[in-house]
Amino acid sequence: MNRKIKIILQIFLIGCFIFIGWISNATFYPLEYIASTPKSFINDDTIKDDTLNLPFPFNDKDEYPFNGNTNESPFYLKNPANVADSVYYDPISNSYIFTKKIGDYNLSPPNEMSFEEYQKFESNKSLKEYWKNKSDAYNTAKGSSLIPKIHIGGEAFDKIFGSNAIDIRPQGSAELIFGINAMRREDPSLDVKQRRNANFDFQEKIQMNVTAKIGDKIQLGMNYNTEATFEFENKMKLAYEGKEDEIIKIIEAGDVTLPLNSTLITGSQSLFGIKTKLQFGKTTVTSVFSQQKSKSSTIEVSGGAQISEFEVKADQYEENKHYFLSQYYRNKYNGALQSLPIVNSNINITKIEVWITNIGAATTDNRNVVALTDLGEYNPYNTNVITPGSIVNPSNYSNNLYSLTNNSSIRDINQASNYLGGTLNLVSGVDFEKVELAKKLLPTEFTYNSKLGFISLSSTLNADQVLAVAYQYTIVGDDSVYQVGDFSTDIAGPNALIVKLIKSTSLNTKVPLWNLMMKNVYALGAYQVNQEDFRLNIVYTNSENGVPVGYFSEGNNDVKGIPIIRILNLDNLNTQLDPSPDGVFDFIDMAATQGGTVQSSNGRIFFPVLEPFGKDLRNKLTITP
Repeated sequence: MNRKIKIILQIFLIGCFIFIGWISNATFYPLEYIASTPKSFINDDTIKDDTLNLPFPFNDKDEYPFNGNTNESPFYLKNPANVADSVYYDPISNSYIFTKKIGDYNLSPPNEMSFEEYQKFESNKSLKEYWKNKSDAYNTAKGSSLIPKIHIGGEAFDKIFGSNAIDIRPQGSAELIFGINAMRREDPSLDVKQRRNANFDFQEKIQMNVTAKIGDKIQLGMNYNTEATFEFENKMKLAYEGKEDEIIKIIEAGDVTLPLNSTLITGSQSLFGIKTKLQFGKTTVTSVFSQQKSKSSTIEVSGGAQISEFEVKADQYEENKHYFLSQYYRNKYNGALQSLPIVNSNINITKIEVWITNIGAATTDNRNVVALTDLGEYNPYNTNVITPGSIVNPSNYSNNLYSLTNNSSIRDINQASNYLGGTLNLVSGVDFEKVELAKKLLPTEFTYNSKLGFISLSSTLNADQVLAVAYQYTIVGDDSVYQVGDFSTDIAGPNALIVKLIKSTSLNTKVPLWNLMMKNVYALGAYQVNQEDFRLNIVYTNSENGVPVGYFSEGNNDVKGIPIIRILNLDNLNTQLDPSPDGVFDFIDMAATQGGTVQSSNGRIFFPVLEPFGKDLRNKLTITP
């Protein structure tokens, strides 16, 4: 059994035993002693003295249960089926004898009542059953409540709240689970610290519904469920409802609604705030000050496909998912996509490995890596890195950094930081990152564009995760094979791999690493986008127009009055892909792997310029003197 369940059961059982012992004071007589001893010779003091040695003594009085005070607590177990209670009349003594037997043996001494005492006993018993039946019927009709109604006297309370009653009706359940989850894995491939894992486990489940009324004017309703799918399902409202001749008709606070009779403007049904309704003669004023907690949307389905509208702001590009492999490919991006649908690129990436900081338990593809920012860069950021000047394309020999680091000091992950920081004067987080047991992504966890030199991850990276790559490519017309970084098959473990750093743990917009993250990819939140029904437009709002328009009213003559979608190179072709703008978005698919403007499979828009709403647009708007 789970250790957590055992602890909880032990605490529960101990608490039950202590509670039973505290509330119980009954004494059970030994069966043989009672059966063999006449009533006149039974000494109650002797029996009580014997029960003092019991850890939880019980006191079963002789008249029980014939005194009318039957204990119905669930802590008192019911008599077994072989215990028989009986009453018989003794005509000689004109009395009634109560017995409790198991077979022919008396379980307790018999009790005796006179005729008058028995009449009174039966009368009280019948009266108690009558009122109990009446009470049960009333609770069934009105609904039972844990808290009874509270009545407050005085006319002031009645005038303010409409009546003198306060009624609170709570319903639901609350459950709290606490424990410790401990795990130990005897896996030699894991680090010693990763073999043991202990975490606190706290879980709470609350399903509560409270309805309260203060008089006839104030009502409180609250519904709270920790397992609700949406937050707006948990509702709370405090309402005051005035009478017919009062100015204040309704005051509501919490979850309110504003239903409107107009079909042009519909009222939102999920608001959180204050609502008032006042009446001045024949004039009614309803006002709401609230925050909208839901958003209504209209979905149109045609031919088995869903049609919906979406709106994305310029600063909502997809972060930490799309990266260039080198500054070389970033600088070539605009020129390569200038003549879509033809991609002007002479490179072809043939092999790639992607490494990220591992989160959680180790996997099968884990290696120690040392990621370098300037690896394969012809124009390195660090001035201490020397460029030979012969190889412009990305390669391990574009500069001397790979030669300086390809030694035993780097291959040993424990000495890498001292060598890079002390001997080479490189800065951690800027010039290099050391990652122990980095995870190699599977081919299903990313895609790469072999012509444009960028990758797209399936999941977003965290701020503290490192991204590094090693890749190999060829150039059209060149028989050479260029490589950046080490592949896992080149260097045997546990030696560290030297790879190209794409993203570090520190965010610095002044470091070239910041430029490697693509800022021209936007997610639509849709999948399997259909080219025939897809429409995209870029609109701009300024203080003069007041409404969104698809063109600029300022700038030079090259952009003034021109559709923005054309300025950003998204409308250079017609529907037959001829070089003739038609005012419609150029739908060129497979942008993530081959080059284009859209990835229809996962609903991503790829602008053919690096900074569509930054540097590229600024250059277009610059007024030439």
